Amino acid sequence: MVLKLARNAISPGHVTQRLHLIVAFLVAAGHAACATPCQFETQGEGRVAAIVDARSVRLDDGREVRLTGIEATATTRQALTSLLAGRDVILRSADDMPDRYGRQGALVFIGESDISVQATLLAQGDALVSAEITDKNCAAALMSSEAEARRQKKGSWADPSAIKNAESPDDILSGIGRFMVVEGKVLSVRQAGAVTYLNFGRNWTHGFAATISKRNLPAFENAGMTLKSLENRRIRVRGWVEGTTGPRIDVLRVGQVELLGANEPAGVRP
Repeated sequence: MVLKLARNAISPGHVTQRLHLIVAFLVAAGHAACATPCQFETQGEGRVAAIVDARSVRLDDGREVRLTGIEATATTRQALTSLLAGRDVILRSADDMPDRYGRQGALVFIGESDISVQATLLAQGDALVSAEITDKNCAAALMSSEAEARRQKKGSWADPSAIKNAESPDDILSGIGRFMVVEGKVLSVRQAGAVTYLNFGRNWTHGFAATISKRNLPAFENAGMTLKSLENRRIRVRGWVEGTTGPRIDVLRVGQVELLGANEPAGVRP
């Protein structure tokens, strides 16, 4: 009697419905698997014939490719050589428009790997996120790779001075012309003409500041980041250091600024 009831409980219609649900689940899972960050349109492929510099390679067909999304550290070129010399690669990006030097900017993938060379370099601590990639998912994935290396103090992050202290402007100014990561508390937010200053020191002339042009403000507003709200907040800023008396970083993209928790240890935010 129990067996008979069990058989009657599962009708052919119920079986068909369950099969449809299983198929739908597998299809959805397949789509999720394909939604790997940074999987932009393929813009070509080739074999790496030479490492030009810490962020550029030359393919066997003569094309020069610049690795987008990262800035170099002291170990980037050596790591890039180990990863890419003589390897077959696939180039992915939103477009294949060359830069003013004729280089094709792209995320580089070795063979059929779904992990970019940029993500690998970041995870090893052999590069810094440049914040130039605007796709949110891809940018977040690259930042996550860097954060993991930072937590584990890999590569360049093993050096305590890898992240500069905003309260030591002379230390930052010594790296003028270099790409740096700086952390500190924003003491004031001031606007002068078409530029907003995030001041990290009381002496506006000599203290470190991040500058944001008025034309870039809409991007921050669209991201839900009001600059005035950054006052008295700890943030991390990345970019090229410039200035004469006081060091400056010109913030061109929202991704150059990260909010930090009030009690968070320096250099460990994911």
